[in-house]
Amino acid sequence: MASTSKRVPIPRNGVDFRGKVVLAPMVRSGELPSRLLALKYGADLAWGPETIDRSMIGTTRKINPITSTVDFTRWSSNPSRPPSEIQKESLIYRLHPTRERGKLIFQIGTASPETAVQAAKLVAQDVAGIDVNAGCPKPFSTSGGMGAALLRTPDRLASILSALVKEVGEIYDVGISVKIRLLETAEQTEALVRKLCATGIVGLTVHCRTTPMRPRERAIRDQLRMIANICREEGVACLMNGDVKDKDEALQLIQEYVADGAMIATAAEANPSCFRTKDQGGLLPWREVVTEYMKTALDVENKWGNTKFLLSQLMPGRAEVYKRIVRCQGYRQACEVLEMPEFIELAKEIDERLGIDELKETKAMRKANRSAQAAGANMQQQRVIDRSSNRIPLSKRGVGAGLTSPAMVV
Repeated sequence: MASTSKRVPIPRNGVDFRGKVVLAPMVRSGELPSRLLALKYGADLAWGPETIDRSMIGTTRKINPITSTVDFTRWSSNPSRPPSEIQKESLIYRLHPTRERGKLIFQIGTASPETAVQAAKLVAQDVAGIDVNAGCPKPFSTSGGMGAALLRTPDRLASILSALVKEVGEIYDVGISVKIRLLETAEQTEALVRKLCATGIVGLTVHCRTTPMRPRERAIRDQLRMIANICREEGVACLMNGDVKDKDEALQLIQEYVADGAMIATAAEANPSCFRTKDQGGLLPWREVVTEYMKTALDVENKWGNTKFLLSQLMPGRAEVYKRIVRCQGYRQACEVLEMPEFIELAKEIDERLGIDELKETKAMRKANRSAQAAGANMQQQRVIDRSSNRIPLSKRGVGAGLTSPAMVV
């Protein structure tokens, strides 16, 4: 007699992760233009970047009539900076209510059930799921007890998930999920996964690296089949993450390890057309992807610093256009460099609305310049590492350049 598989019910406004190849949550590379482009090229779902709960609490939800987006904004909470007539609200999170409908997963950084619930309630009506980041190893996350630090406090992590399921998931009819890393032993990982699956979550993603491991170290999948089997026993969808280079490989790995789905991170940052299968034409040339990204960034009026960083990831570091892009201080200049004359007037308007003064390099612009230039330098360094380890660089395989200064995958 065939056994009946247990399955946690998918909420009415939620989404089933099974059979999905999705965009992983990435700082900087998970902003709206990157998500929209990944979805355009075939990603089934898109995770937004980790957003800290306390940064969301106190925000105001607004419909942006120019971009048709939903914006969550707030005034500066710095007491040393008095309000002024020209003070601008800070944009904390931006989503597109139609183009991302049913496909956006909001990832939250938290160390507290109470603040997690407060923050999640603000965005629950606009997303298809709330995901808790329990995998980021960077100090900005772990120092506050968030991210991978939660792996050392499994009871707290479970209490956060249980609170979100009861006070957000059940009320707003959205799914709650979690993203973790491997623990030191299979026994520890198994115990953690069983505890988390018992909280009522609909999905669990495992980044197949331990907390101390860096992105350049190969993912280890020895525990993946065990994790997938536990999730299946508990009726929870299991996604895998780590060294997945394109959709074809994702589908192959899903079958090999009997997982329910897969996330693509670094490869999508370098060329989001990695979500196209070979039957669909596979990877597109980087110039075509750059043009589409630029159009999308203009369409949603993305922050210029973020756009500039992503452009630097999508271009080969040796290309002349790359060298010119890293010197650009706004959208108008970038459209000229990219030979997009039909967008120059629109770019001028956007620069004005964003307060970009091409003659004045702001602190944010200087930071964006340093990030873009560092990306090119790191790109060359990684190529040396790839050659020394007898690995074929992804750029040689058509995935694109910029891969070597990846946004932190959370």
